[in-house]
Amino acid sequence: MLKLPPPIWGLIYLIVAGAASALYPWHAIVDLRVIWLGALLIVLGFALSFSAAMLFRRKGTELNPTSEANKVLVIGGPFRFTRNPMYVGLVIFTLGIAFCVGSLPMFAVPFLVFATANWVHIPFEEAKMRRQFGASFDDYTRQVRRWI
Repeated sequence: MLKLPPPIWGLIYLIVAGAASALYPWHAIVDLRVIWLGALLIVLGFALSFSAAMLFRRKGTELNPTSEANKVLVIGGPFRFTRNPMYVGLVIFTLGIAFCVGSLPMFAVPFLVFATANWVHIPFEEAKMRRQFGASFDDYTRQVRRWI
């Protein structure tokens, strides 16, 4: 699962949930569509992920979560509030899509994105950061939560 980054997993989950939504009349059971909320979450999720990615670019460190090493331990910007703002943004983004579509299968996507990031990608990334940055990373993890 590490070969594909979480945004690709999110896209895969969205495609599968979209197919499940199209094959079954979920709206007849329950319509969870709240387009204004979905649009707001999409914008917020994208903005959070994008700002964190741009901060990585400005600091000259790698965006690829499976890279061998990172050049810099980024702890500023949105990383002051969460150690994984790109993943938080992706979860918020997919939740926004779920609210725009309004079908039950789409609401599984944010949970699947969270699970993939939390139990597959983040442990790998944190082990790499701990090996590379040692006590600095440990201090950071004591000060800032993994998610929110």
